[in-house]
Order: sequence, then C-alpha cells, then structure tokens
Amino acid sequence: MNRLNETILLVDDEEDIVSFIRDALELDGYQVLTAASGQEALSLCKLEPSLIILDVMMPDMNGFEVCRVLRETMTCPIVFLSASQSEVDRIRGLAAGGDDYLLKPFSMAELKARVHAHLRREQRIRTQKEQGILRFPPLTVDCLGRTVTCRGQEIVLTNKEFMILELLAMHQGQVFTREQIYEKLWGYDAEGDDATITEHVKKIRSKLAAVSEERTYIQTVWGIGYKWEVKS
Repeated sequence: MNRLNETILLVDDEEDIVSFIRDALELDGYQVLTAASGQEALSLCKLEPSLIILDVMMPDMNGFEVCRVLRETMTCPIVFLSASQSEVDRIRGLAAGGDDYLLKPFSMAELKARVHAHLRREQRIRTQKEQGILRFPPLTVDCLGRTVTCRGQEIVLTNKEFMILELLAMHQGQVFTREQIYEKLWGYDAEGDDATITEHVKKIRSKLAAVSEERTYIQTVWGIGYKWEVKS
C-alpha cells in the first residue's frame, strides 16, 4: 500500500494528542489533516480523507453527531477515540457508523496497526469495486451483473435482497442500523418500516446457508443492526 496516497483526518481538540498522533502517522508516510472541532472536521471532509480518527468529546458537536453527519455522504473508515469505557458509548459509536473504537490512553503501535488494517481492507475493497466483483471465497458478488454465486452455483436473490447484500458487502465491517439500510434502499419518504429489513436478512441468510454452510457473512450486532464480516 502506497501510504503517500493515503490521507488521514485527525479530529481532536487536545493539542498534545493531535501533535503526538500526527507526528507518528506522518513518520509512517501518511498525509495528516487536523481539526479541533466537529464543524472544522465536516469542512475538511470535502478533501475526501482515506480514514478519519475522531475523538468523542469535543466542544461543539460530539464525535457521535459528527459521525452521523459524515455517514450521509462518506464511506471511509472512522475510528473513534474515547476515554469512556462504557459499553453504551461503544454501541453508540457503532450505531453512528463508526468502524472501530479505541480507548484512551492507547498505544501508538495499536493505533497505527488498526489504521493500517482498515486502509488495507479499504484498498482491497476499492480494487474489487473497480472490477465490479467482490470475492469472499467461496462466495462471489458480481455488482455489475447483479448475481451472487458460490462455487459456481448461482444464489437467486430478489432485487431488494441483492441490494441489502451488496450494501453490506461493499462496506465490510461497517455496522448499519436497520433504519439506515431502509433509508438507503427505500428512501426517506418510503411508506413502511425497517422491520422489513429483518425479514429480508433472514431470507438472505437462509439462501446463503443453503450453499455455504461453513461461513456466515451477515453478522447481527445486537441492539444496533448488521454488518458484513467473513468468519469461518
């Protein structure tokens, strides 16, 4: 991975932490943008960073609020930093659209390892998107042909089922609430409710399990929603 092409947006109002993290990431070859407030972060996101490191506690908008706004237009990984060890806050971070949650104080080695892992995954998915093919052996998702196959056998999905599977698969590891999935696929003004997402997911899982019993792809994140994660 060419880190010179990777830009990280670091959002934190503590100058010492910002300086420490920025210097460490720049030494690793990343370009680093910094913001001391939520509003400044939203403005800098026009530059399309590859990854965002986002503090939870800030003076104007908290990190959860910033994340929710960003997720309306951005899909890049978002890593929360927080001094709170509350499980509720970790759940709030995931529900807002975060990909990771790192507790303060943290080791720089761990932060850099997580940043690298998220960017490596994003680069792999980006390459697959350009080809129109997502591969999760033995499963293959053809986004252009709108087909899903497992060991050469096609899994027949309805249009909405394919759209849900594609959305989750294209954002591997990112948690989506049922409300977010419904709004993205049906639109804000659609009549109905997000309970239909649960039924669609059940049907997708059943069809996947019929041909790929050794792997589960759509994971339930209890109290929040779903994410795509490949587990043996």
